[in-house]
Amino acid sequence: MLPRTDEPVIHVSISKQLLSLMAKQVVAAEFSISTAANGPGEEQNSGCTPRGWHQVRAKIGANVPINTVFQGRRPTGEIYGPDLAARYPNRDWILTRILWLSGLESGKNRLGHVDTMRRYIYIHGSPDTAEMGMPRSHGCIRMHNADIVDLFQLVSPGTRVWISEFW
Repeated sequence: MLPRTDEPVIHVSISKQLLSLMAKQVVAAEFSISTAANGPGEEQNSGCTPRGWHQVRAKIGANVPINTVFQGRRPTGEIYGPDLAARYPNRDWILTRILWLSGLESGKNRLGHVDTMRRYIYIHGSPDTAEMGMPRSHGCIRMHNADIVDLFQLVSPGTRVWISEFW
């Protein structure tokens, strides 16, 4: 259940493939997303999207161009486009901005073999041709580039994130 607070809260609904930014219990923005093809789950190396309470640990990519390619949370110097996509057809593209998540519930999504931060779970941009509304990621929460730019501007490190199977 989402807390009553004046601070913004991100809610990710796995079943609806929808990310909602809540402000004072009102939906301030909604975005179509793509969560894990393997479904929900917290285990290391599961390729699943972790559930429960998280927070934005870090915001990465504030001043880079749209379609900047990231690996290991660092820009590679590449800009995603059709030529790069053709050269690396199986690459899991992390583009434009990253909101790195950290679990807040010990034993559920924090510490040990269920640690969201050590699993490198992000909310991040993806190619604009990537289908949203369908689970297709390797555990992260994918968004279109314009959407992640908008969300990135509206949240701060420490913003709470609730990931649930249902709305």
